[in-house]
Amino acid sequence: MSTSRLAVKIIFFLNGFVHANYFSRLPRIQDQFQINDGVVGLVLLSSSIGALGAMPFTGWLIIRNGSRRITIFSAFFYCSLIPLIPWMPNLWSLIGLFFLLGVSSGMLDVAMNSQAVMVEKQLGKPIMTSFHALFSIGMMAGAVGGSLFTKLTSGLFIHFVTVSSLSLLVVFVARYYLIHDKPQIKDKEGPAFRLPNAAMVSIGIIAFCSMLGEGAMADWSTNYMENIAHADPAIAPLGLSAFALAMTIGRVFGDSARVRFGDKSLMVVCGLVATAGLTVAIIFVHPFAVIAGLFIVGIGLSAIVPIAYSIAGHSKDLPPGVGLAMVTTVGYSGFLFGPPIIGLLADVLTLRLALLLAVFLFLVMTGLSVRYKS
Repeated sequence: MSTSRLAVKIIFFLNGFVHANYFSRLPRIQDQFQINDGVVGLVLLSSSIGALGAMPFTGWLIIRNGSRRITIFSAFFYCSLIPLIPWMPNLWSLIGLFFLLGVSSGMLDVAMNSQAVMVEKQLGKPIMTSFHALFSIGMMAGAVGGSLFTKLTSGLFIHFVTVSSLSLLVVFVARYYLIHDKPQIKDKEGPAFRLPNAAMVSIGIIAFCSMLGEGAMADWSTNYMENIAHADPAIAPLGLSAFALAMTIGRVFGDSARVRFGDKSLMVVCGLVATAGLTVAIIFVHPFAVIAGLFIVGIGLSAIVPIAYSIAGHSKDLPPGVGLAMVTTVGYSGFLFGPPIIGLLADVLTLRLALLLAVFLFLVMTGLSVRYKS
């Protein structure tokens, strides 16, 4: 494995690792600031808005500075912020800090994927899903780390400064091995933000549908297991665990599947698999049937977003950072707005019926994949 490929994989891993570490301590953060679930949702929304706002402009920053510089800057920025969480004096400062966490993570998401596209171009074969697999593995490792620090009854600052220090040290070393891409020099200054072209809109909608499904499974699967499938509270989280495990497995083997079947065929098959899995979970509401359905959904969704990012990064009409910024912004908006929309529908209908929206979007995703022309 080349050093640049390993360095980019390390950045993907750290992104997931840091994210899961501080998200795993949300109950403790909630206790410290004495806020209810609704206010926690507002804090998390500020992070999502920060990420969504930063993504479209990161492509322009990459053109001006190169993806290596933006990756290094955003990784240092992101890792440096988390120890500040327990030191915020009030709720509004916490909201502001989470907004900055969103900005830095959104920048890092676009920049590290730009680096991954360049590694992919160097090797001349699909490897994007393997990078995203490292993000998923980092999330799992971060969740374990959060559980360990909780078990040790460590304070938030000790936990976060330990994770931050280790992560900053790793980024400091990894930065030497990232690909040195030079800023693009143009005679005429381009706009800081570009609207997606037709091809990117199609790929962006595919990413939107997939990420809405990811967000829905992440936010609502445990609720669905407990309140719809009437699973024991101890068993209810297994649905999310099955989904996350399947996403990781699918991404580990996704690159070989891309080589064997091609992007278009794989997206179509993945769309059908995700649709079938969620349909099973909706029709058969026994806990173990739902767990199986969620596992199938995870397998189906695992390769969609990495393929969409790879296609955007390889666009002939746009620099990699710009194409990625477009698709990432559209896709991430599905992750941001999908779960609340399903929640509103669940209030009017039921959660079981509300998830039919995700089934419909999986079918839309599959149809657009059928129409995709490489």
